[in-house]
Amino acid sequence: MSEEDLKKMLEFTDEEMKILMENPKNIQILKKAPDLMNKTIIVEVVKSHGCAVQHRVGDKLYFTGDGNLLTKLCPNRVCLPALNAAGRLVSNAVTLMYADQDPNKMMFKIAGCSDVGLECGGWGNIAMEIRVEDRNS
Repeated sequence: MSEEDLKKMLEFTDEEMKILMENPKNIQILKKAPDLMNKTIIVEVVKSHGCAVQHRVGDKLYFTGDGNLLTKLCPNRVCLPALNAAGRLVSNAVTLMYADQDPNKMMFKIAGCSDVGLECGGWGNIAMEIRVEDRNS
Protein backbone atom coordinates (compact mmCIF):
# COMPACT_ATOMS: atom_id res chain seq x y z
CA MET A 1 0.00 0.00 0.00
CA SER A 2 1.38 3.37 -0.92
CA GLU A 3 1.83 6.12 1.66
CA GLU A 4 -0.88 8.13 -0.11
CA ASP A 5 -3.31 5.18 0.02
CA LEU A 6 -2.56 4.72 3.71
CA LYS A 7 -3.18 8.41 4.33
CA LYS A 8 -6.52 8.18 2.57
CA MET A 9 -7.54 4.99 4.40
CA LEU A 10 -6.69 6.47 7.82
CA GLU A 11 -8.15 9.85 6.89
CA PHE A 12 -4.97 11.50 8.16
CA THR A 13 -3.83 15.03 7.48
CA ASP A 14 -0.35 15.66 6.05
CA GLU A 15 0.85 16.51 9.56
CA GLU A 16 -0.57 13.29 11.01
CA MET A 17 1.10 11.26 8.25
CA LYS A 18 4.39 12.98 9.00
CA ILE A 19 4.11 11.99 12.66
CA LEU A 20 3.18 8.41 11.73
CA MET A 21 6.06 8.01 9.30
CA GLU A 22 8.65 9.57 11.61
CA ASN A 23 8.17 6.75 14.11
CA PRO A 24 10.58 3.90 13.22
CA LYS A 25 8.25 1.37 14.86
CA ASN A 26 5.50 2.30 12.39
CA ILE A 27 7.87 1.85 9.45
CA GLN A 28 8.76 -1.62 10.74
CA ILE A 29 5.06 -2.51 11.14
CA LEU A 30 4.22 -1.27 7.64
CA LYS A 31 7.05 -3.35 6.15
CA LYS A 32 5.72 -6.50 7.81
CA ALA A 33 2.05 -5.86 6.99
CA PRO A 34 2.05 -7.75 3.65
CA ASP A 35 3.35 -10.91 5.36
CA LEU A 36 0.67 -10.68 8.05
CA MET A 37 -2.03 -10.37 5.40
CA ASN A 38 -1.09 -13.89 4.31
CA LYS A 39 -1.90 -15.25 7.77
CA THR A 40 -5.15 -16.27 9.45
CA ILE A 41 -5.40 -16.28 13.23
CA ILE A 42 -7.79 -18.90 14.58
CA VAL A 43 -9.04 -19.04 18.16
CA GLU A 44 -10.82 -22.36 18.75
CA VAL A 45 -12.99 -23.42 21.67
CA VAL A 46 -11.27 -26.42 23.29
CA LYS A 47 -13.43 -26.73 26.41
CA SER A 48 -17.01 -25.67 27.09
CA HIS A 49 -19.45 -26.32 29.89
CA GLY A 50 -22.57 -24.35 30.76
CA CYS A 51 -21.95 -21.57 28.25
CA ALA A 52 -25.12 -19.46 27.98
CA VAL A 53 -24.15 -18.33 24.46
CA GLN A 54 -23.70 -22.00 23.57
CA HIS A 55 -20.10 -21.85 22.42
CA ARG A 56 -19.13 -25.47 21.80
CA VAL A 57 -15.83 -27.31 21.44
CA GLY A 58 -14.68 -26.78 17.87
CA ASP A 59 -16.27 -23.35 17.42
CA LYS A 60 -13.76 -20.93 15.91
CA LEU A 61 -13.18 -17.20 15.79
CA TYR A 62 -11.21 -16.06 12.74
CA PHE A 63 -9.00 -12.98 12.54
CA THR A 64 -6.83 -11.40 9.87
CA GLY A 65 -3.09 -11.59 10.37
CA ASP A 66 -3.09 -8.12 11.88
CA GLY A 67 -5.86 -8.97 14.32
CA ASN A 68 -9.18 -7.91 12.79
CA LEU A 69 -12.16 -10.14 13.50
CA LEU A 70 -13.55 -11.78 10.36
CA THR A 71 -17.19 -11.62 11.43
CA LYS A 72 -18.63 -13.50 8.45
CA LEU A 73 -16.57 -16.56 9.38
CA CYS A 74 -17.51 -16.52 13.07
CA PRO A 75 -20.54 -17.84 14.94
CA ASN A 76 -23.64 -15.63 14.77
CA ARG A 77 -23.33 -14.89 18.49
CA VAL A 78 -20.05 -14.33 20.31
CA CYS A 79 -19.99 -13.60 24.01
CA LEU A 80 -18.07 -10.47 24.99
CA PRO A 81 -16.01 -12.09 27.79
CA ALA A 82 -14.90 -14.80 25.33
CA LEU A 83 -14.05 -12.19 22.71
CA ASN A 84 -12.08 -10.23 25.31
CA ALA A 85 -10.04 -13.33 26.20
CA ALA A 86 -9.49 -14.10 22.52
CA GLY A 87 -8.41 -10.51 21.95
CA ARG A 88 -5.55 -10.84 24.40
CA LEU A 89 -4.33 -13.98 22.62
CA VAL A 90 -4.63 -12.34 19.20
CA SER A 91 -2.79 -9.22 20.35
CA ASN A 92 0.06 -11.35 21.68
CA ALA A 93 0.25 -13.35 18.44
CA VAL A 94 0.34 -10.21 16.28
CA THR A 95 3.05 -8.69 18.47
CA LEU A 96 5.14 -11.85 18.09
CA MET A 97 4.73 -11.80 14.30
CA TYR A 98 5.82 -8.16 14.14
CA ALA A 99 8.90 -9.23 16.12
CA ASP A 100 9.63 -12.04 13.63
CA GLN A 101 8.71 -14.72 16.18
CA ASP A 102 6.51 -17.75 15.58
CA PRO A 103 3.21 -17.13 17.39
CA ASN A 104 2.48 -20.88 17.37
CA LYS A 105 5.35 -21.29 19.84
CA MET A 106 3.64 -18.97 22.34
CA MET A 107 3.99 -20.56 25.77
CA PHE A 108 0.54 -19.61 27.05
CA LYS A 109 -1.86 -19.96 24.14
CA ILE A 110 -5.04 -20.97 25.93
CA ALA A 111 -7.37 -18.44 27.54
CA GLY A 112 -10.82 -18.62 29.06
CA CYS A 113 -13.82 -16.39 29.36
CA SER A 114 -14.31 -14.54 32.63
CA ASP A 115 -17.35 -16.54 33.76
CA VAL A 116 -16.07 -18.54 36.73
CA GLY A 117 -18.48 -21.44 36.21
CA LEU A 118 -21.34 -22.82 38.25
CA GLU A 119 -19.13 -24.07 41.10
CA CYS A 120 -18.01 -20.51 41.84
CA GLY A 121 -21.29 -18.64 41.40
CA GLY A 122 -21.26 -18.18 37.65
CA TRP A 123 -22.93 -20.18 34.89
CA GLY A 124 -20.38 -21.75 32.60
CA ASN A 125 -16.95 -21.41 31.17
CA ILE A 126 -15.06 -21.93 27.94
CA ALA A 127 -11.38 -22.25 27.11
CA MET A 128 -9.96 -21.26 23.72
CA GLU A 129 -6.65 -22.01 22.03
CA ILE A 130 -4.94 -19.86 19.40
CA ARG A 131 -3.05 -20.87 16.30
CA VAL A 132 -1.83 -19.01 13.23
CA GLU A 133 -2.01 -20.51 9.76
CA ASP A 134 -0.87 -19.45 6.33
CA ARG A 135 -3.83 -18.24 4.26
CA ASN A 136 -3.17 -20.73 1.50
CA SER A 137 -3.35 -23.77 3.82
